[in-house]
Amino acid sequence: MAATCYSNHSLPSTLSLPNDGSFQKFLLRPDLMDYDVIVLGGGAAGLMCAMTAGARGRRVLVLEGSNRIGKKILMSGGGRCNFTNLDVTPDNFICPNPHFCKSALARYTQWDFIAMVERHGIAYHEKELGQLFCDGSSKQIVAMLQDECDAAGVRIETRAGISQVQSVDGGFRIDTALGAFNGESLVVATGGLSIPKMGASGLGYDLARQFGHAIRPTRAGLVPLVFENSELANYAELSGLALPAATEAAGHRFDAGLLFTHRGISGPSILQLSSYWQPGTPVHVDLLPDHDGTDWLTKRQRARPDARLKTVLAEVLPKRLAARLCEIALHNPPLKQMNKQGLDRIAAWLHAWPFEPSSTEGYKTAEVTLGGVDVDSVSSSQFESRLVPGLYFIGEVLDVTGHLGGYNFQWAWASGHAAGQSV
Repeated sequence: MAATCYSNHSLPSTLSLPNDGSFQKFLLRPDLMDYDVIVLGGGAAGLMCAMTAGARGRRVLVLEGSNRIGKKILMSGGGRCNFTNLDVTPDNFICPNPHFCKSALARYTQWDFIAMVERHGIAYHEKELGQLFCDGSSKQIVAMLQDECDAAGVRIETRAGISQVQSVDGGFRIDTALGAFNGESLVVATGGLSIPKMGASGLGYDLARQFGHAIRPTRAGLVPLVFENSELANYAELSGLALPAATEAAGHRFDAGLLFTHRGISGPSILQLSSYWQPGTPVHVDLLPDHDGTDWLTKRQRARPDARLKTVLAEVLPKRLAARLCEIALHNPPLKQMNKQGLDRIAAWLHAWPFEPSSTEGYKTAEVTLGGVDVDSVSSSQFESRLVPGLYFIGEVLDVTGHLGGYNFQWAWASGHAAGQSV
């Protein structure tokens, strides 16, 4: 198969080499350049694959383009890494083939990863909805993966920007900033496009295309939504305000809280919904998820007939929000002036506050990338390409996206483990 050159524009113009002769000796040892498995990407999926394959006695090399491994792990969960969830099912993942995730998730479960965390003495806690976080720092998870790779004899190279990948002699040749490496198997664990400042790139998609794989359209997922300018003017003063709320779009509903931002709206329920929302379609927010709006307003009308709507809404909503809603949509009459039809109308609006976002904040703040390598051309049990023997795809580069709450990490662990058992 003809080789296609992938250019890494972030490569340094000069490469600083050690002056103790070690690098020159390395170049004179071609046997050190040959591996059973080469993993592209030192993130969650790549490190899990590497340590699993290394533990089987495979000679494994991890090539990471940035200056350190596990960057996305380090920044996740506010620096404490939401490393998995107590309740993981295939229903927590978005994939055009609903069966694709089942095998890997069943063979390496959240309990398997938790056992490794406990074996390394890392304290953790459940924050909410089954989400598990380190008590200390996400650095502990990266250190654990590094230790496991070290114990398995895995070699890890950083600043290894890739310039070209070729299929040669039944294996693969990888040209990098550190030289050329040959591998019997090649695992693409380069992630998606989310958070480019962490080094995200389209390398994995370019390599997939090079070897004949289709790429399903990509877009930002688990990302805040941005208001139209006119709607932003209505709610800009609410930036920073958080409240319990449920959101709904495209037939999906999430009840996990909402946050106003200086550009639009965020919070767990919005992040979840963003993976399903399509531009040009509305989002509805239930501002009273714990109440029957009509029943509640009727009771408040009986108890406080002279109170104005703004005052009553402030009993269950933040005062600034209650005031703003009355100014722009609901008016502010005394409750005694409202008939049942009026109460029903207000209740319906509060249960389905409608707005149409103009866009998302994009990859710069997205936690994941939707879309990616078409899973129909990848084995769901081994993660080997159905088109090119010895080529594997794992983690976020595939068209598999988890919900918010540790599910994307669990997919990285599960898919990496499955491939590591096969390469």
